[in-house]
Amino acid sequence: MKALFKEEGASLRIELLEDPAVTGFINAHASILDSAFRQVEMSDVMRSRLQESDWIFSGMKTFHELNEAFPSLLDESGQKKSFERFLSDVQSVDETYNRHYLRAEYNYAEASAEMAGKWERFQEDGDDYNLQYRTAGDDKVRPEHAALHGVTLPPSDSFWDEYYPPNGWNCRCTVVQVLKDKYPATDRMDALRRGEEALANDTKGMFRFNSGKQGKTFPDYNPYTISQCTTCPRKLELAANPAQNQLCQACALIRTLAKKEAATLTEQDRISIRKAADEWAERHLPETTLPNGQKGKRMVLENGGEKLIVNKGFLSKTFSQNARYGLLAQTMELATKVNLWLPSASLVGVEPGIHHKCAFLVYEADFEGARIQCKVKDQAEKMVYTMRIIQEKD
Repeated sequence: MKALFKEEGASLRIELLEDPAVTGFINAHASILDSAFRQVEMSDVMRSRLQESDWIFSGMKTFHELNEAFPSLLDESGQKKSFERFLSDVQSVDETYNRHYLRAEYNYAEASAEMAGKWERFQEDGDDYNLQYRTAGDDKVRPEHAALHGVTLPPSDSFWDEYYPPNGWNCRCTVVQVLKDKYPATDRMDALRRGEEALANDTKGMFRFNSGKQGKTFPDYNPYTISQCTTCPRKLELAANPAQNQLCQACALIRTLAKKEAATLTEQDRISIRKAADEWAERHLPETTLPNGQKGKRMVLENGGEKLIVNKGFLSKTFSQNARYGLLAQTMELATKVNLWLPSASLVGVEPGIHHKCAFLVYEADFEGARIQCKVKDQAEKMVYTMRIIQEKD
């Protein structure tokens, strides 16, 4: 919102998406979605494609959040509001997008990635087995999804292009391999009829896709895009055309940024960075007796009379939230110097916890040419939670 507050003019500049504060926000959101399938078995290629899909989805969502917040910059007389009033007025945007929507999006990413990983394994056996659609089998199953329960067809059947789960928000359906002689194929016309019945409420066709075949956690048509996105044959080239609308221009830039973010570091680079942070923790975090009587490693820093505790969790959370960020190496290097910048950091606000019962104290500091934002759990023991770079070094 600070980045948005600096904007001038009558409409949102697409280039704002390149601002480090905005890309940092996209990275934080994408990393939450990525964490939904951290333990799911799949190839490195599939994981990379799904992570890119998460980044694009998060970017488009961020674009909508910024677009929705932009009109709140001005007051009733057309004058720019104070930042404090602007921030207060746009809290409902964050409440809507990141409290109400994020849980469903996380669940969808988790289910979609699980099914993508399964699809890879199904392909190893070709049509040696049939695939069978199954619901969770309890009283929470949607009646329309229950219509698909038991549909059995070979993996090569195009039925799975449209009716492969998840088939909606919070869908718990799955597909399993079955023996052909035990579970013969369903009549194809009957299967298609049941598929149409199952997705009767999906009038726009948003959920008619196969995450494994397409290598995406979210379909091209989702709550933050339009139906034409599904059939756009050359997304970057067409979207880059100035004649296209603002959404297409945003899509072009976000896809370019996604490629840039993904190409910055290799998986081996990330492993090395994480290893270096772990080794730093072992060497520099003093061993102490925790309140529960167990031994643990932690560092106690003081800022304005507050005792702030740094443990290994701070490093692991910072790594996970910045894993796909081009500045991961620089971020983790600054994280290991937390004792040098956090004691003099300025407390700039308090944020409510979305997935935590506590609120978070937000600190900012300028150190080694970078602007750092750090969050601390506001509870009896104030634990340093995570940090990120909100302004790069010159």
